[in-house]
Amino acid sequence: MVDLSIERHEMPVQPPEQRRCNFEEVALGYTLEQAQAEAQRCLNCKNKPCVAGCPVNVDIPDFIAKLRDNDLQGAFDSISRQSSLPAVCGRVCPQENQCEKNCVRGIKSQPVAIGRLERFVADWHNAQPQQPVARPAASGHRVAVIGAGPAGLTCAGDLARSGHAVTVFESLHLAGGVLSYGIPEFRLPKKIVEKEISGLKALGVEIRTNEVIGKIHSVDELFRDGYEAVFVSTGAGLPNFMNIPGEMLLGVYSANEYLTRINLMKAYLPQSDTPTVPAHRVAVVGGGNVAMDAARCALRMGADEVSIVYRRSMAEMPARKEEIEHAEEEGVVFRTLINPVEILGNENGQVRALRCIRMVLGEPDASGRRRPVPVEGSEFEMEVDAVIMAIGTSPNPLIKNTTPDLETNRRGCFVVDEEMHTSKEAVWAGGDAVTGAATVISAMGAGKKAAAAICEYLAQK
Repeated sequence: MVDLSIERHEMPVQPPEQRRCNFEEVALGYTLEQAQAEAQRCLNCKNKPCVAGCPVNVDIPDFIAKLRDNDLQGAFDSISRQSSLPAVCGRVCPQENQCEKNCVRGIKSQPVAIGRLERFVADWHNAQPQQPVARPAASGHRVAVIGAGPAGLTCAGDLARSGHAVTVFESLHLAGGVLSYGIPEFRLPKKIVEKEISGLKALGVEIRTNEVIGKIHSVDELFRDGYEAVFVSTGAGLPNFMNIPGEMLLGVYSANEYLTRINLMKAYLPQSDTPTVPAHRVAVVGGGNVAMDAARCALRMGADEVSIVYRRSMAEMPARKEEIEHAEEEGVVFRTLINPVEILGNENGQVRALRCIRMVLGEPDASGRRRPVPVEGSEFEMEVDAVIMAIGTSPNPLIKNTTPDLETNRRGCFVVDEEMHTSKEAVWAGGDAVTGAATVISAMGAGKKAAAAICEYLAQK
């Protein structure tokens, strides 16, 4: 029987006063009883509007029905037919803007907690003894994937399931892309990422780390080495700055650098070789999920006060509602309608203050949000000893600069057609390298689409 409760079942979390002092996962996950109770709220709609909101088209009503009927393996098999990273997606996907946004239950009550249920099923599967993976018959074709982030890993997994020999080239020492260097441990434990990647390796995917394509090899050299197709998924790891005075002072970070030091290099551990400069008052400039991650990390690194500095109001803030709420609960201060104009330093070249100007909201801009307008004569100073810039990223130009026949747009993103094919023969691209910084699940969707196109291309050879 369908449960028509208006409210969905809340997920247990660490108390704010406890979690702000550790890097352990904040959301603790459903129990089996909670998951099956939440699954009872699904109407199992025939037209499946939730599926239309999923970039990788997981059959959501099907996996929820199997979970409800206690067929947990069947539920996992249903998800994994479309998603290579279900434990990741269940944690970091913005379901409220995708599948849950289309949920019929959300019209008059809260939508079904699809993401939480996906996480539960994936975590259940990962806790079971793993069975040997049956590899498909080899096709005889070889494909190179550049970048081991969500798009690259998804593409690699789908290609491997079609029998193609896949090599993933990753510039860092650890696979995962933003899953490893960007998203904090308290939102996405790295053991989860490692588990998902090990599943791809079991399919036969080869991952080569510390290999920077564009330096060690060029794209053209990959073809000369025998690869018949290439998928470029190099992400958008080049941080943006505001180009204001003082950005070269000691204590100014890009969010990418700050999060990489913490997540990939484990700066929060006493024995880390890659520390951060101790800071008591930290200002994080930006209002997206990356800004929330940086601010919450700064608290856990021992800062006494952490402020989000955002030039619009809370209503325009693009971060997920859950991440904003968690940050507020943990003590992050939100300073909205202000914009930095200069970073001030002391005699030692270290940050001592952030000079800001107050803003008001004017007419909507191209994004549909009201444009912030400076208030003349409203400048003031905030005492800080660290500033983290979280105002977006751009694609790294290395592949573009070493592959002149790959077309890019004015933002440095690769230009692709509907099948993710670039301007270069047998080269596809997807993820943030095409869209600019976006979501994990949208990158995965691009990886799936490219894999299908590559498979079709190889079938004609």
